[in-house]
Amino acid sequence: MSKSRLQDELKKREPFVCPLQEAILNILRTSDQYDIRLARLFREYELTPSQYNVLRILRGEGKPLPCLEIADRLVHAVPAITGLLDRLEKGGLITRQRCTEDRRVVHVDLTPAARTLLARLDRPLEATHRRLIGHLNHQELKQLSNLLEKARERLD
Repeated sequence: MSKSRLQDELKKREPFVCPLQEAILNILRTSDQYDIRLARLFREYELTPSQYNVLRILRGEGKPLPCLEIADRLVHAVPAITGLLDRLEKGGLITRQRCTEDRRVVHVDLTPAARTLLARLDRPLEATHRRLIGHLNHQELKQLSNLLEKARERLD
Protein backbone atom coordinates (compact mmCIF):
# COMPACT_ATOMS: atom_id res chain seq x y z
CA MET A 1 0.00 0.00 0.00
CA SER A 2 1.39 3.43 -0.94
CA LYS A 3 1.90 6.20 1.57
CA SER A 4 -0.75 8.89 1.82
CA ARG A 5 0.15 12.54 1.36
CA LEU A 6 -0.57 13.17 5.05
CA GLN A 7 1.72 10.33 6.01
CA ASP A 8 4.50 11.99 3.99
CA GLU A 9 3.76 15.46 5.43
CA LEU A 10 3.92 14.13 8.98
CA LYS A 11 6.93 11.95 8.15
CA LYS A 12 5.07 8.99 9.59
CA ARG A 13 6.86 5.72 8.87
CA GLU A 14 4.00 3.36 9.59
CA PRO A 15 0.56 3.56 7.99
CA PHE A 16 -2.24 5.10 10.03
CA VAL A 17 -3.91 2.70 12.44
CA CYS A 18 -7.23 3.18 10.64
CA PRO A 19 -9.03 5.54 8.23
CA LEU A 20 -10.70 7.20 11.24
CA GLN A 21 -7.34 8.30 12.64
CA GLU A 22 -6.14 9.48 9.22
CA ALA A 23 -9.33 11.49 8.63
CA ILE A 24 -9.14 13.24 12.01
CA LEU A 25 -5.47 14.09 11.49
CA ASN A 26 -6.24 15.35 7.96
CA ILE A 27 -8.92 17.68 9.37
CA LEU A 28 -6.56 18.97 12.06
CA ARG A 29 -3.65 19.42 9.63
CA THR A 30 -5.83 21.26 7.10
CA SER A 31 -7.34 23.48 9.79
CA ASP A 32 -3.89 24.36 11.10
CA GLN A 33 -2.55 25.20 7.64
CA TYR A 34 -5.58 27.37 6.83
CA ASP A 35 -5.43 29.08 10.24
CA ILE A 36 -1.78 30.01 9.66
CA ARG A 37 -2.47 31.57 6.27
CA LEU A 38 -5.57 33.45 7.40
CA ALA A 39 -3.86 34.73 10.56
CA ARG A 40 -1.00 36.02 8.39
CA LEU A 41 -3.48 37.97 6.24
CA PHE A 42 -5.36 39.42 9.22
CA ARG A 43 -2.07 40.43 10.86
CA GLU A 44 -1.39 42.68 7.83
CA TYR A 45 -4.54 44.58 8.85
CA GLU A 46 -3.61 44.53 12.56
CA LEU A 47 -6.37 42.05 13.41
CA THR A 48 -6.51 38.60 14.90
CA PRO A 49 -8.78 35.97 13.34
CA SER A 50 -11.14 36.29 16.33
CA GLN A 51 -11.30 40.07 15.98
CA TYR A 52 -12.08 39.73 12.27
CA ASN A 53 -14.76 37.19 13.13
CA VAL A 54 -16.49 39.68 15.49
CA LEU A 55 -16.39 42.41 12.85
CA ARG A 56 -17.71 40.03 10.18
CA ILE A 57 -20.62 38.98 12.41
CA LEU A 58 -21.59 42.59 13.11
CA ARG A 59 -21.36 43.60 9.46
CA GLY A 60 -23.42 40.59 8.42
CA GLU A 61 -26.12 41.36 10.97
CA GLY A 62 -26.28 45.01 9.99
CA LYS A 63 -27.25 46.19 13.45
CA PRO A 64 -25.83 46.17 16.99
CA LEU A 65 -25.80 42.80 18.75
CA PRO A 66 -25.57 41.80 22.41
CA CYS A 67 -22.12 40.56 23.48
CA LEU A 68 -23.35 37.04 24.23
CA GLU A 69 -25.01 36.76 20.82
CA ILE A 70 -21.68 37.58 19.19
CA ALA A 71 -19.92 34.99 21.38
CA ASP A 72 -22.44 32.33 20.29
CA ARG A 73 -21.80 33.03 16.60
CA LEU A 74 -17.99 32.93 16.65
CA VAL A 75 -16.33 30.31 14.45
CA HIS A 76 -13.65 29.71 17.10
CA ALA A 77 -14.90 29.94 20.68
CA VAL A 78 -12.98 32.41 22.81
CA PRO A 79 -12.73 32.12 26.59
CA ALA A 80 -13.19 35.85 27.24
CA ILE A 81 -15.39 37.78 24.81
CA THR A 82 -15.06 40.88 27.01
CA GLY A 83 -11.30 41.08 26.49
CA LEU A 84 -11.71 40.59 22.75
CA LEU A 85 -14.27 43.41 22.62
CA ASP A 86 -12.05 45.61 24.82
CA ARG A 87 -9.25 45.38 22.25
CA LEU A 88 -11.60 46.14 19.35
CA GLU A 89 -13.04 49.13 21.20
CA LYS A 90 -9.56 50.41 22.09
CA GLY A 91 -8.69 50.13 18.37
CA GLY A 92 -11.69 52.26 17.45
CA LEU A 93 -13.45 49.45 15.59
CA ILE A 94 -16.52 48.93 17.79
CA THR A 95 -18.68 50.83 20.22
CA ARG A 96 -20.55 49.39 23.19
CA GLN A 97 -23.81 50.65 24.64
CA ARG A 98 -25.56 49.32 27.71
CA CYS A 99 -29.21 48.45 27.07
CA THR A 100 -31.61 50.82 28.83
CA GLU A 101 -34.24 48.09 29.42
CA ASP A 102 -31.81 45.53 30.84
CA ARG A 103 -28.55 46.96 32.20
CA ARG A 104 -26.93 43.50 32.08
CA VAL A 105 -27.08 43.55 28.26
CA VAL A 106 -24.42 45.41 26.29
CA HIS A 107 -24.92 46.02 22.57
CA VAL A 108 -21.93 46.14 20.24
CA ASP A 109 -21.81 48.03 16.94
CA LEU A 110 -19.26 48.69 14.20
CA THR A 111 -17.62 52.06 13.79
CA PRO A 112 -17.12 53.68 10.37
CA ALA A 113 -13.42 52.81 10.70
CA ALA A 114 -14.32 49.12 11.03
CA ARG A 115 -16.56 49.26 7.95
CA THR A 116 -13.71 50.84 5.97
CA LEU A 117 -11.24 48.23 7.22
CA LEU A 118 -13.59 45.36 6.31
CA ALA A 119 -14.12 46.79 2.83
CA ARG A 120 -10.33 46.96 2.33
CA LEU A 121 -9.99 43.36 3.52
CA ASP A 122 -12.75 41.84 1.36
CA ARG A 123 -10.72 41.33 -1.83
CA PRO A 124 -7.52 40.05 -0.20
CA LEU A 125 -9.58 37.61 1.89
CA GLU A 126 -11.44 36.34 -1.16
CA ALA A 127 -8.11 35.87 -2.95
CA THR A 128 -6.80 33.91 0.04
CA HIS A 129 -9.91 31.71 0.04
CA ARG A 130 -9.38 31.03 -3.67
CA ARG A 131 -5.72 30.12 -3.08
CA LEU A 132 -6.70 27.76 -0.25
CA ILE A 133 -9.65 25.97 -1.79
CA GLY A 134 -10.43 27.50 -5.17
CA HIS A 135 -9.13 24.46 -7.02
CA LEU A 136 -12.23 22.51 -5.95
CA ASN A 137 -15.27 22.75 -8.20
CA HIS A 138 -18.74 23.76 -7.01
CA GLN A 139 -19.88 20.16 -6.47
CA GLU A 140 -16.73 19.28 -4.52
CA LEU A 141 -17.12 22.36 -2.32
CA LYS A 142 -20.73 21.43 -1.52
CA GLN A 143 -19.70 17.82 -0.85
CA LEU A 144 -16.89 18.96 1.44
CA SER A 145 -19.23 21.26 3.37
CA ASN A 146 -21.83 18.51 3.69
CA LEU A 147 -19.27 16.01 4.95
CA LEU A 148 -17.85 18.45 7.49
CA GLU A 149 -21.34 19.30 8.75
CA LYS A 150 -22.12 15.58 9.00
CA ALA A 151 -18.87 15.05 10.91
CA ARG A 152 -19.98 17.71 13.45
CA GLU A 153 -23.48 16.23 13.92
CA ARG A 154 -22.55 14.24 17.02
CA LEU A 155 -21.06 17.29 18.70
CA ASP A 156 -24.45 18.96 19.16
